[in-house]
Amino acid sequence: MARLPAGIHFIVSFSRDQWYRAFIFILTFLLYASFHLSRKPISIVKGELHKHCTASDEADVRFHSQSNKAGDVTPRQLPDNETDCGWAPFDKNNYQQLLGALDYSFLCAYAIGMYLSGIIGERLPIRYYLTFGMLASGAFTALFGLGYFYNVHSFGFYVVTQVINGLVQTTGWPSVVTCLGNWFGKGRRGLIMGVWNSHTSVGNILGSLIAGYWVSTCWGLSFIVPGAIVAAMGIVCFLFLIEHPKDVQCSSTLATHSKVYENGTNRFKVQKQILKNEKNRPLDPEMQCLLLSDGKSSIHPNHTVVLPGESGSSMAAISFTGALRIPGVVEFSLCLLFAKLVSYTFLFWLPLYITNVDHLDAKKAGELSTLFDVGGIFGGILAGVISDRLEKRASTCGLMLLLAAPTLYIFSTISKMGLEATVAMLLLCGALVSGPYALITTAVSADLGTHKSLKGNAHALSTVTAIIDGTGSVGAALGPLLAGLISPSGWSNVFYMLMFADACALLFLIRLIHKELSCPGSATGDQVPFKEQ
Repeated sequence: MARLPAGIHFIVSFSRDQWYRAFIFILTFLLYASFHLSRKPISIVKGELHKHCTASDEADVRFHSQSNKAGDVTPRQLPDNETDCGWAPFDKNNYQQLLGALDYSFLCAYAIGMYLSGIIGERLPIRYYLTFGMLASGAFTALFGLGYFYNVHSFGFYVVTQVINGLVQTTGWPSVVTCLGNWFGKGRRGLIMGVWNSHTSVGNILGSLIAGYWVSTCWGLSFIVPGAIVAAMGIVCFLFLIEHPKDVQCSSTLATHSKVYENGTNRFKVQKQILKNEKNRPLDPEMQCLLLSDGKSSIHPNHTVVLPGESGSSMAAISFTGALRIPGVVEFSLCLLFAKLVSYTFLFWLPLYITNVDHLDAKKAGELSTLFDVGGIFGGILAGVISDRLEKRASTCGLMLLLAAPTLYIFSTISKMGLEATVAMLLLCGALVSGPYALITTAVSADLGTHKSLKGNAHALSTVTAIIDGTGSVGAALGPLLAGLISPSGWSNVFYMLMFADACALLFLIRLIHKELSCPGSATGDQVPFKEQ
């Protein structure tokens, strides 16, 4: 019998389950990368919406104005859709506040919508929910760009477009994280999700390059093309997304309690029997340490989540307050609030900062800003690998946040010294800022959403993810807004604000870091109990 070709041998060396998991990994990566691809154009186009008028430009305008009154010279006619200083209404001196308001409109709507999105998403089929969100997001992203072609100068038009786009984009994150959590267990979760979370940076890079290609000639296409891409990916989602391994008869790494939970109406009775058997079981040292909440009193080990079964085969959805009571959810949510404040300030204002400091045009500044996202790819993967090896999620985040604060200060100083220094610091800042943000939104959220105290309730993952990312999105909304308000007083003050936010993020992790160091695995571990009726 002839030997199999190397390619065929490679294909058959993987099981059917492994191929399906690889397919879901790549598909969800591309789906959410397209979301971020559509968020990036606004930061690239800012430099085109407001162009700094030089002294000669202003003198030229005054000269033509006076000549026109005297009737001596015919004034230079500008195209209908632009002015000497950019695109109205962003061509005025308050342009930074207006641009900041656009960012705030999108991110505030995103933050508010995220809390509702997780609750809605866990009650609807993920494929339909995500498809709707992607099609709607593509439509409203393109609508912003149509303002260029239809000569729209109403500030309200752009604000409303951003608000609706922010709301529909909340369908993305809980959906893809829940889907990925259904397909992948906890083994090497930090590495897997660290690599997977690079979709954020990949999407930002592609968005910067696509928007930058048209920004100087026809900035409307900088929004329309990404919008079309998101909508196209929404169709791909509808045709190919598989929500759960059981839908294609694949094994589920999360179904570790099948005897307890696949018993329909008798599920609750079986669980109670197991709890009775475990009442007299001695606690191991790690469990005992975790149950000591304040070092003085202990909680009985049978205080676990009790979710009464329905007549169907699925578990009841966890409540919002029940998700908040999972140990670590509140702390990591508040940490992400400040970490995302820093990250999204860079996302929305970095190209304009580079334009002002390094005196580059909008296209070159957009291309240079992608280096921050390149650093973010390596930072997310590095954070995942370290946290897997050490089994300390909070400590890994804390270390990177500790290093990020002085790095931000150094960046604000060195970036003024030349292009080479800016390149190096962008890569380093991207790694240190994006590392904790990536780890919390992926591996930590999945750890907490599949907490052992939840007894295998996969419905909780969407709610937990939405709570953590929704709280983080509050910081994402505040960061660009504060940058818009503070930047007129000097970019140095913006960096002081970012360093303060970084320190606050670290502060909220101190208790979890202490718990990790004294009781390994407790920050996002499986043993911390509580009870929900």
